[in-house]
Amino acid sequence: MVPAILETARLRLREMVEADVHDVYLLNNSPNVMRYLGAERPLSSLDEALTLLRERIFPQYQSYSVGRWAVILKDNDLFIGWCGLKYDPAANEYDLGYRFIQNYWGKGYATEAARGVLEYCREHLTGKRIVGKALIENVASIRVLEKIGMQFERNEEDSDGTVAVFSLNVER
Repeated sequence: MVPAILETARLRLREMVEADVHDVYLLNNSPNVMRYLGAERPLSSLDEALTLLRERIFPQYQSYSVGRWAVILKDNDLFIGWCGLKYDPAANEYDLGYRFIQNYWGKGYATEAARGVLEYCREHLTGKRIVGKALIENVASIRVLEKIGMQFERNEEDSDGTVAVFSLNVER
């Protein structure tokens, strides 16, 4: 079993491993899950999912000791999505993100996991800047950022449309 990085009342967050490839594929194959992710398109194969893990997920763990962590239900050890940080060295900030299998939407898991990640930040990333971004059409994601205490900073345009930017400077 992969050790947990953090736990909440209902969830355990841990690093993803290659054995998660099927779950990562199912998550990223859903058009509804991918709807607000702009240029990211649904995955079309397990090979693409493995490439995503190896080229985009694992390097964050290795280089910055953070990353998008698997979210596992404590009750039954099911993978339900991911939540975590992605460090952007050019901006010197950490992006908080989350993505969940559609069957687990509307149950408070994104909020619970994101709060857990912010608690992790208070322990390990004091003084750092955390941002959360969501297309303005993604009302549910924006609501999560508000509920966890991130502050609206601005709207910005990018290639995917208008993005709401929220931020938090980590303090104990």
